[in-house]
Amino acid sequence: MGVEVVTFGCRLNAFEAEVIRREAEGAGLSDTIVINSCAVTNEAVAQARQSIRKLKRERPGARIVVTGCAAQTQSQMFAGMTEVDRVVGNDDKMRASAWREARDAFDIGAGEKIAVSDIMAVKQMAPHLIDGFAAGLPRVFVQVQNGCDHRCTFCIIPYGRGNSRSVPMGAVVDQVRALAERGHAEIVLTGVDLTSYGTDLPGAPRLGMLTKQILQHVPELKRLRISSIDSIEADNHLLDAIADDSRLMPHLHLSLQSGDDMILKRMKRRHSRSDAIAFCDQVRRLRPDVAFGADIIAGFPTETEEMFSRSLDLVEECGLTFLHVFPYSPRPGTPAARMPQVAGPEIKHRARRLRAAGEEALRQRLQAEIGARRDVLIESESQGRTEHYLPVAIADQRVGSVVSLKIAGSDGVRLTVQPLPFLLPLWEKVARSAG
Repeated sequence: MGVEVVTFGCRLNAFEAEVIRREAEGAGLSDTIVINSCAVTNEAVAQARQSIRKLKRERPGARIVVTGCAAQTQSQMFAGMTEVDRVVGNDDKMRASAWREARDAFDIGAGEKIAVSDIMAVKQMAPHLIDGFAAGLPRVFVQVQNGCDHRCTFCIIPYGRGNSRSVPMGAVVDQVRALAERGHAEIVLTGVDLTSYGTDLPGAPRLGMLTKQILQHVPELKRLRISSIDSIEADNHLLDAIADDSRLMPHLHLSLQSGDDMILKRMKRRHSRSDAIAFCDQVRRLRPDVAFGADIIAGFPTETEEMFSRSLDLVEECGLTFLHVFPYSPRPGTPAARMPQVAGPEIKHRARRLRAAGEEALRQRLQAEIGARRDVLIESESQGRTEHYLPVAIADQRVGSVVSLKIAGSDGVRLTVQPLPFLLPLWEKVARSAG
């Protein structure tokens, strides 16, 4: 058997899994399972450990390598597991040399079990063109940034990812062009702290400039989407692109974390409640149909019921459609872990209330879409996504195409559609009209 990569956590990990698979197989590894771990919560680390034990029971002869953020921050813990054969660092996993070293160690049955370098010493980021994305896969990710220079009091990720570093604009444009030419309809720009893009590059270009360069120089790209951003760092070029180019999808996921100013200060965030609301209002003026998602933490240390209620109210005041709720989880070594903690049952209760508010907000947005015509990216035989990332129940459409559909209804979870007369993929419509 070859190399199987089991990925936990963020979209960035999903992208990096393709690099890991390519480099590990290229190094000649076989019958190997790579756990690409996440460290954002205690639960994520526990899930990785459970998966390791389960996989070893199912495939006792396979070698197990652990990498990712949790491997970087807790390498000794993973190395202490009898099921684990090697621990590879979070930057090292992207390098062919690390997998050749792992192969050599396995071949001779000796060597250090831990191969984790100092992530804080990493200053540059090499582009990784992924050849392994399946042809016709509708949506693919392009990593443009890694690491984070900020030190939010709850977050362990900078210690797993290192400081912020960016892929040069020209390399990003080349990769997007190559993927578009292979038929991928939608590209998602991703990173750990995406709006810090370019601060380490000559001339300090911003995310908005990168976005404009892609849209200008890759006219064949059908759809460009941006993953999670820090709204306080959004630049004017990005706002211009949101307002002016329909190929940039009207969907932004915001790293808000809380709706209470005191909690935001204790988190060491750089925005206030009013900043978040003002940003959403500004973008909605530029692109009235925009859909917002947000990360919000429930039960951060010292959070009172009144403070929590301000986070709950933010769902309506910012007009959020998608909510990603994190029950607070103390990460060892972070300042927040030393603050007065909210009781576990109360954290879970608040998280349930936030999720319920998110479900209701999504239900309302789905209802509001009825009667509209939307351009839907067909992701599979049964589902597509609108420009706003709303899920659509689909039948009898070509996977990977973008089709114009009229929204007929909603089941509370997904939209349902009514095909338009003479339905054609959008690119075919453009070609016919141009002809």
